[in-house]
Amino acid sequence: MRHPLSLLILVLGTCLSLNAHAFEMEFEAASAERMDNPHDLKLSPDGRHLFVADVGNNRVAILDPVTLQLVASFGSDHQSGTHDIDFDATGLAYVADTHNNRVIVYALAGLMATQVSELTDRIRGPEGVLAHPNGRIYVAGAWSGNVVAYQDGEVVGELKGLRSPHDLEITPDGNIWLADAGNHRMLLLSPDLQILNEWSGPTYGFNGVRYQDVLPDGTVIAADKNSHQIKVIAADGTLLLTLGSGSPGVGPGAFRTPEGVEIRGNKVWISDSGNDRVVRYRIISR
Repeated sequence: MRHPLSLLILVLGTCLSLNAHAFEMEFEAASAERMDNPHDLKLSPDGRHLFVADVGNNRVAILDPVTLQLVASFGSDHQSGTHDIDFDATGLAYVADTHNNRVIVYALAGLMATQVSELTDRIRGPEGVLAHPNGRIYVAGAWSGNVVAYQDGEVVGELKGLRSPHDLEITPDGNIWLADAGNHRMLLLSPDLQILNEWSGPTYGFNGVRYQDVLPDGTVIAADKNSHQIKVIAADGTLLLTLGSGSPGVGPGAFRTPEGVEIRGNKVWISDSGNDRVVRYRIISR
């Protein structure tokens, strides 16, 4: 028998969905360890650990993705305003060290991280980083208003004219979704940083959309910070679900300035940033 609170979340999701598509998410757990304004988060390639950009503690916090307990951390002695992390095909970790205007590259041995290089050219205040399978590293400079593509440490592309760009996530066909937070929109980019599509306006009601992740069918789950909501959008642009009332709150189906999103299978981890915690949901219908 489903718990009455879970039923409430399902009803909330159904009521806030703007069309007949079925997409439902059920609250599962919240971290007990208090973090300080956690932002984007990423599962390790083997899925055994959840790496969280713990902004206020200037570190990457490593959680058990099942229990959401803190098991390790790194970077507090040299990072400042940590915002994002991603892994490339070789297992190297790329961390947006925002206040130091760089992306730090780490080699990992177990849960121990050793800095091996950094990216700094043409970026200020990086808040998003993507290690693309094409071998390029894409970085969103929130303070420089651009996205820069690096290949072997050298700049090979740049998109300018953005406003506080944040997360970059790959689509199933190799394109890239960018949260252009200050312009309250999401942009679909080609690997060569050409704009292919835009989601904006009253249909989505974005208010500082920050970080997102993409399901295998192209569905996007995005954290819309200033509306205190999580928004689920189909690959064709249909808004499937809005989770959250639009006001800050705490508890199942409520958020306070959410930032990070990570998906693996039917599990969704979200940084409930204003509540200083990470929560996990389960996709139960889509």
